[in-house]
This record gives sequence, structure tokens and C-alpha cells, in this order.
Amino acid sequence: MFVQQFFVTGLAHSSYLLAGSSTCAIIDPGRDIGVYLDAAKAMGMRITHILETHLHADFISGHMDLAQATGAPIYAPKSANCEFDHVPMEECSEFEIENLHLRVVETPGHTPEHISYVVVDRSRGDDPAGVFCGDTLFVGDVGRPDLFPGRAQELASKLFHSLHDKLLNLPDFCEVYPAHGAGSLCGRAMGAKRTSTIGYERKYNNASQILDEARFVESLTTNMPEAPDHFTRCSAINASGPALVNRLDDLVPLAPAAFQDKVKAEDAVVLDTRPYESFGGQHIPGAYHIDFGGNFATFAGWVLPPERKIALVSTSREQAGEAVVWLRRVGLDNVVSFLDGGMFAWARAGLHTDHVPQLSVHELHAQIQGHDPIALVDVRAPSEFDGFHIEGAINMPAPQLRTRHAELDPGIPVVMICSTGHRSSLAASLLKQHGFKEVSNAAGGMTAYAAVGYGPECRMCVGSHGPRFVDT
Repeated sequence: MFVQQFFVTGLAHSSYLLAGSSTCAIIDPGRDIGVYLDAAKAMGMRITHILETHLHADFISGHMDLAQATGAPIYAPKSANCEFDHVPMEECSEFEIENLHLRVVETPGHTPEHISYVVVDRSRGDDPAGVFCGDTLFVGDVGRPDLFPGRAQELASKLFHSLHDKLLNLPDFCEVYPAHGAGSLCGRAMGAKRTSTIGYERKYNNASQILDEARFVESLTTNMPEAPDHFTRCSAINASGPALVNRLDDLVPLAPAAFQDKVKAEDAVVLDTRPYESFGGQHIPGAYHIDFGGNFATFAGWVLPPERKIALVSTSREQAGEAVVWLRRVGLDNVVSFLDGGMFAWARAGLHTDHVPQLSVHELHAQIQGHDPIALVDVRAPSEFDGFHIEGAINMPAPQLRTRHAELDPGIPVVMICSTGHRSSLAASLLKQHGFKEVSNAAGGMTAYAAVGYGPECRMCVGSHGPRFVDT
């Protein structure tokens, strides 16, 4: 039995290659299937199985692309009612991969249809050697049960029994292979370690320590982080079968005038992926700004309207291509063009630009101490805001500015702040779309504010590997 993990930062997604001596399975694949094909080829393996634990909410799965490339069948939960050809799996379903015996256990809770794959390596013994548990059991946490409106308590109760009646009854030495790690919004407090054992999680996982079902349900249905918009959308796409990547349109470079005409003709949104200081200097009026150096995919899936086409402004052709890959990971397949020559070419063509002043924290501090009115909007998550914030700041998480902008007075200068400047620049772009004229971004955010001694360090800002929301 051989296991290789593939981890996608940003999405904090783990997928796996499970191999015998000449054949292997890919478990919970991402959409960039080249890594699996290359790994199998390097080991002289043939991919014969594609295993899905559930309908993933935070990313588009690569099961369709992998099946097309390899001819391997897709194994998926029977209760998911998937619309593509697959082998339906339910409680006690079994199959073999050489000396590996796989048994399915139904583990609903994070999603209604969730299953886990228990693996026995018969070349060594008859005990379970590992369990691929998707989003049911994480390192230090469990899957959130609140992604289905009106069903949170029901699913939390099912999750309790999935853990205590099934997964935690596996042997202590059974290895735990979850589908996510720290940084994912599929849980609340995942640890940085990417695999574990049943014995360790039974003893040290905070959720598994709650042995009273009512308390467990209450714990998992209160104070959960906000779920991004694309979670529901990705689940539906994964159930119906995502479009094959090799059939999607290529990215087309357009000169400034042609770019502007295409945006207008197709009612496309402009997405600027450059660093926030570049966006602040000049950008196309009305553009969304999601800094490619931040948590790009999550916020793109969260705030961009999925029904509209996307036109990119990037630092280079290469970055535009990378952005397309990340956008497709969260189900945004409709990228049509990018601005050839970037904002330098746009400005040289004499086209209109807009600006977001970038304030140093010293300038921000001076404004706070001054007498002129300003609105300081802290766009971090509530858990970050509660840890430490500047007195008088208003907490509005960045994605909420799409609607909560109405709570702000457009006649008063607004300063946006987050932990670093990435999310606050996104929030500034949202306010600019709604007619706010005097919008500034606090460069360096609360991290810089603490660095110069204006406030204490934010635990979530400096704890780069711990349980968190998103740090950029």
C-alpha cells in the first residue's frame, strides 16, 4: 500500500493517490489532473479507480477530466444521485485494488451523501490501515454541517453518529487521510498537520471530545464562519459533472480599445489581479480587485457573479494564465480575455482610470487622531475583529460590502483595513463600484499597525499555520 498526498494551497485541498504494485486510485481529485497523470507515470502505475467521498463544495472536482484521460470508472456516493456515469457506493460496498480491500462506510454530516473509504492492506494484515474520510474528520476538527439551509442541526446529529458509531471505532493505528487542512472553510479549527491517526484524533480532536450529542450539535451550529457563495454552486456542478477543461475556451489577449469594446458588448466584469498597490495607483473604473498574492480563488468564487463573463487585468500573460487555472478551480469557467500590455497600455491609449489611495499605517493613525470624520471599516472575519481591532472601527467582512455598502455614508471618507491590505483592497473596489468617491486602503493592514506599536499582534495574522479563517 502506497499513499501520495497532493495539497493545493489557498483551497487547502488534499487529494490522494492510493496504489498497489501496478495500479492505483485517485481520491477526491482536483481539476488539474496533470499532477496525478505525472505521478502515476513516474511510478509506472495505471490509474484504474477514481474515488469521490462527497460532492465537494469549495472546489470543482477533476473526476470527469480524469475519467476521460484514463478510462477509469468514477466511484461516488449512491445517495448523491450524480448525473454522470459512475459506480454507486453505499454502506458496506466493497471492491479491490490488487491486495488492497476497500470498504465503504456512510458518514453523512458535512453533506447528506458523504461516504468514507476504509482500506485494508491484505499483504500485511486484516486490520484497517487507513481511512479516506473526505470532510467528515479532519486533523483537530470535523466538517461543518451548516452548508444546507434549514438542515444544520439534522446534519450535525448525523455527523455525531458518523464519528462515534463508525470512524472513531476504527483501530487507533488507522491512518486518517482528510480532504482538507488548515485554511479551508469546510471546517472551523483544522490543525496544520495534514494527516493523523484515529487514536490521536479520538484523544485530541476537540470535536471528538464532546460526547454529548446535544452539546456537539450546539457546538457545530453556532458561531460558524460565513460560507462563501460558490459552495452551493460547486456542489451542484460536481453532481452534474463539470465541463471538461480541454473543451473550455482559450484566453484571448486584447489591445486596450478591443478589450474595452468586448467588456461592453458582453457585459463582462473586469477582474484586476495585480498587487493592491498597483491597483491603487490606477485601474479600470468599476473593476473588481482580487490580489493574486492573497486568497485569490476563495474570494473570486465568493464575490464574482458566476453568470457573467470575466475579462482579466494582470501583471503579465503568465499571471493571467495562472488566474484562469485558479478561477476554474472554483467553477468560474467563463474567462474570455485579458488586457494585452496591461494598465501601461491602457493608460498610454488615453482611456479612463480610477484610483484608491494607499495609506501607510502612520497616515491612518494620524487620521484617526484627527478631527475630520472618517469611517474606518475593518473587513476581516468577526473572529479576527474580536481578537483585536482599532477603536471605532466598523466590522464588515469584505464579501458583505456587496450589499452592506448601503450602511455607509458615501459623503464621508472611508478607509478599508484588513490583516495585510489584500481583502481591504477587494472591499475598496466593491465600494467604488457603488459610487463611493473617497475610499482609501490601509497598506499593510493590522499586521503593519501592530508592527509599529499602535496595537498588539493579531494572533490570526501571525499564526500562519494554525486554525484560522483566511489570512489575506
